[in-house]
Amino acid sequence: MKKMMFALFLLVLIPAGILYTILRQPILPYGEDKFIEIPRGASTLKIGEILETAGLLRSPLQAAAWRLFHPRTKFQAGEYRFRKENNADAVLNKIARGDVYFGELTIPEGSSLYDIARILEEQKLLSASEFITAAKDPTIIRDLDPQAPTLEGYLFPSTYRLPHKITAQGLCLRLTKQFREVWRSLHPAVPAHDIVTLASLVEKESAISEERPRIAGLFSNRLKKSMKLECDPTVIYAALVENRYRGTIYKSDLANQSPYNTYQHIGLPPGPIANPGLESLKAALNPAETEDIFFVAQPGATGQHVFSKSLRDHTNAVEAYRRGQKH
Repeated sequence: MKKMMFALFLLVLIPAGILYTILRQPILPYGEDKFIEIPRGASTLKIGEILETAGLLRSPLQAAAWRLFHPRTKFQAGEYRFRKENNADAVLNKIARGDVYFGELTIPEGSSLYDIARILEEQKLLSASEFITAAKDPTIIRDLDPQAPTLEGYLFPSTYRLPHKITAQGLCLRLTKQFREVWRSLHPAVPAHDIVTLASLVEKESAISEERPRIAGLFSNRLKKSMKLECDPTVIYAALVENRYRGTIYKSDLANQSPYNTYQHIGLPPGPIANPGLESLKAALNPAETEDIFFVAQPGATGQHVFSKSLRDHTNAVEAYRRGQKH
């Protein structure tokens, strides 16, 4: 009896040992990362075939063998990145854990669609031109802003987890969806267009949260008085739209007749010039009550501004700024 039991033990142990050895066999080395999509509902053999085609298994049967050792474990659907896995066991364990790949994309507050395009290209997520083309089509935001010339202003700045394979249209949908959620949370009683446009100007003019309601109030005062906003970031944006921005503002930029140039035209530009964050949206919805109509940066690199109610006070503040710059 003991001999029979030992023989049965060997019959089970030897094949199991062989299977285990097969699963631990090294796979062919690969230099670049491999991204593999495991479809929802795929069978074990189908997953094995996908991995074999990608060079991550020697045979689809390795996936079936792995399941014999883990009968209660299921493979998880999703996109996976393989970098250092060097055998079938490591590859299949990753899929069983559901260690799905997500890349991280951070869009800073105040980024324009051109800034986002540059970030995407630098991170090799999408080509800049592909994203710009998609972002210039406002169709997906028309219900919220029928006047929107592009998706500018509605590509909400935040940090996103993205799959490796994402289209420019898919990314725009994700960013505008986030904007919608933030916008709804503010319970706005007014249409989005003017508020988001004003918020984009506020965002570009100050990085200091406490100043933003005051800047929004100042711009509102100028609009009520039919004064030109004379907002430098709009001049820069006009140049970006025309693909001629040279890193600084020239007299020719100030004289540019683009509708975005608030040195040439009274009122808000035709649409946002950047993608504002939450604080700037709040400021545009609730501008501070102020009599200010001028502001200029304080001397030094404080990021703060000097606000003025009269042209005389503003002129003095500008002179102080210039003296500080010379030092």
